[in-house]
Amino acid sequence: MDDPSQEPRGGWRKLPSWLLTQTANHAHRLVADGFSAVDARGYHYRVLATLDEFGPASQAALGRRSGIHVSEMVATINELAERELVERAPDPADRRRNVVSLTTAGKRQLRRLEKQLAERQGELLAPLSSDERKRFTELLSKLLDHHDRRSGEGIEG
Repeated sequence: MDDPSQEPRGGWRKLPSWLLTQTANHAHRLVADGFSAVDARGYHYRVLATLDEFGPASQAALGRRSGIHVSEMVATINELAERELVERAPDPADRRRNVVSLTTAGKRQLRRLEKQLAERQGELLAPLSSDERKRFTELLSKLLDHHDRRSGEGIEG
């Protein structure tokens, strides 16, 4: 069977789990490529966006709020601090720990990452209308919220 139109189509190609996985693979590639274009990665975005939303925080609080494991958080903070996108300073309330803050350069980088992310979201959702995009996002949120509650793995705010 050299003609692809003659190949049997498995019912598994219509399963929501398979469709979600395949779409997630495309989404991951698109976003990673976008972040790479501005010399960043997903963890960078999550830390910068979390600091922008919640303000300065300890590494532990950043990990909880961003959903990044402590083992990855240290390396991510080190990378961002080397680039002067975040700043670490002793916590005035507990000098044994550091507080991480967003710098002006970090805010500029966050805006670049948000621009890349918006472009990649547009590319991912290109075949959907505005209303379909909104509904699709609502449905994905509903699924994720349900499974996060069941597993107790939601990201803290």
